[in-house]
Amino acid sequence: MSTVLITHPAFLNHDTGEHHPERPDRMRAIDKALSAGVFDELFSREAPLRDDDITYMAMAHGPAHLANVGAVVQHIVGEPKQVYPDTVASSGTWEAARRAVGAGLDAVDLVMGGKVSNAFCQVRPPGHHAESNRAMGFCFFNNIAIAALYARAKHGAERIAVVDFDVHHGNGTQEIFWSDKDLFYASTHQMPLYPGTGSLQETGVGNIFNAPLRSGDGGDVFKEALQSRVLAPLHNFGPDLVLISAGFDAHQRDPLAGLELVEDDFAWATEALAEVARRHANGRIVSMLEGGYDLKGLALSTAAHVKALMDAGS
Repeated sequence: MSTVLITHPAFLNHDTGEHHPERPDRMRAIDKALSAGVFDELFSREAPLRDDDITYMAMAHGPAHLANVGAVVQHIVGEPKQVYPDTVASSGTWEAARRAVGAGLDAVDLVMGGKVSNAFCQVRPPGHHAESNRAMGFCFFNNIAIAALYARAKHGAERIAVVDFDVHHGNGTQEIFWSDKDLFYASTHQMPLYPGTGSLQETGVGNIFNAPLRSGDGGDVFKEALQSRVLAPLHNFGPDLVLISAGFDAHQRDPLAGLELVEDDFAWATEALAEVARRHANGRIVSMLEGGYDLKGLALSTAAHVKALMDAGS
């Protein structure tokens, strides 16, 4: 089996303006990192623009949200515009956002169909802050939640888990999953920090597992939190598919937060999640890029994550 990388040049066209942290150079940094010889065996394909994507987006987002984002974003011309309080769009955003969703759907098809062991979707804009009826935090559509609901609707996956190690809590994924016992969401994240959610007391219907960390926490604290608050309940849940919200802004170089992780910590987390997937889900993993705003930290961390996926899928 193998690992597939799903991405597209259109992700460079989501222009967020000068000095914005979620910028096209993030894609270029990852491209360079994944061009090293160790990644010669990495299978790559383009993120599709699918005719059915809106149908599956509607499983996670209300019609008002889809209509609003379409109306606001689809017809932008000229300079990038701040279209939501903390979210910028440009003329290339609509296609990029749809291809980000399409990447997740394509990855689910490949992994659930047994074509590959796992997939990494190198996409932007990110998705985990997008709630069912609100775009926020650089996110328009919740790529990972849409992929999860698609796996259930299209492929019959009964128990689906999302594990999120972005430094910011994935409030959108949590909100969409909140009352569905067959959808598992777990997150390690710095707290207090944007968006202000992710406390231990937020548990949904027993399917939400938050592991908040404090500024200055490093790899040892991260690993203990992942083992005790995430991996143990994840094994009990027994997922048919593991999805990863792979944000790398918990890296010690990142400018937007204060955790002290290094790339080896992300490799360790990936290996631990791959073991869960091997035990319960026939190795099936779909990982989708979220945050990570220092280009060197992002490149090193993504490379470590993808190499761990490749090792797990070999």
